[in-house]
Amino acid sequence: MSTVIRRTAPTITLLGAMAMLATGCVAGENAGSGAAGAAGDAGAGEWSTDTVTLDWATYNPLSLVVRDQGLVEAALGDDVTVEWVQSAGSNKANELLRSGSADIASTAGSAALFARANGSPIKVIDIYSQPEWSAIVVAPGSGITSVADLEGASVAATKGTDPYFFLLQALEEAGLSLDDVEVQNLQHADGRAALEGGSVDAWAGLDPIMAAAEVESDAELIYRNVDFNTYGFLNATEDFIDNHADVAQVVVDAYEEARTWALAHPEETAALLADAAGIAPEVATTVIAERSNLDVSGVPGADQLAVLEKIAPVIVDSGDVAGGQKAVDDALASIIDDSFATRATGE
Repeated sequence: MSTVIRRTAPTITLLGAMAMLATGCVAGENAGSGAAGAAGDAGAGEWSTDTVTLDWATYNPLSLVVRDQGLVEAALGDDVTVEWVQSAGSNKANELLRSGSADIASTAGSAALFARANGSPIKVIDIYSQPEWSAIVVAPGSGITSVADLEGASVAATKGTDPYFFLLQALEEAGLSLDDVEVQNLQHADGRAALEGGSVDAWAGLDPIMAAAEVESDAELIYRNVDFNTYGFLNATEDFIDNHADVAQVVVDAYEEARTWALAHPEETAALLADAAGIAPEVATTVIAERSNLDVSGVPGADQLAVLEKIAPVIVDSGDVAGGQKAVDDALASIIDDSFATRATGE
């Protein structure tokens, strides 16, 4: 389990006031100059865009709070239309960002690094959680009790996501490789269905779908390792960062307000998750209380880079990055933009 260290996040109202005093600029002014010119008085001018598209995901509880409470809409007012799209997994969030169908979207850290190494122009602008959301799952009574038992087995996993990279790390630790298993590239919910239908022997699962499988189908988590899970990254396209920093700042401010609220209201946060994911309240409570450490700094930095540096060789060895080691190294060196979260948290 993740070690929970309590922190107190400032409110968005205080942050907005501090930002305005510090910058003295209006929203939309200097929009291309990064977060330093991002936060301002919306009533004194126009925003740099009239629309912003954000994702929501059941693996990102803060996105559910931001959407439910209309935090971004309230901050931007009537001048900016806020559109919401669902990400069914980190791979889908990356597709939204790459295609321009979303301006800001949430992934696992490993998935963000993988995408940037493959040429997607995204950067992490906020950290939404430090989760334990991945594990190796089997059906009850399968006879598979360890990762070593997966040799020759078929395993469902969603490529380009944390569960997939969790699987790669677990195999390596057990002395196996991808050549020793047959990976079925299925979206997370389809992976559960394949496991329960008997068409695969194991599944690299993702919460909250995985937690629901435990409760509803007696699925067994045969291997867990919190260190193999990467952080939750909130990512923005470089184009959006460069040209609409004022709106990006509003989104990050909203995430930090949502974090403060979620930490003070865990039961209500679990209820939002239960409703969004269509799972039982007790399952959602398990995910929020036991597997989602929301009480971490939103500022991306050394902690996240340390995790990504650990998983980088696994990504390179997978052969799924055309540029190999250099592309991954370049992505590591350029993936973080901490200016928005630094301003939002006051850290």
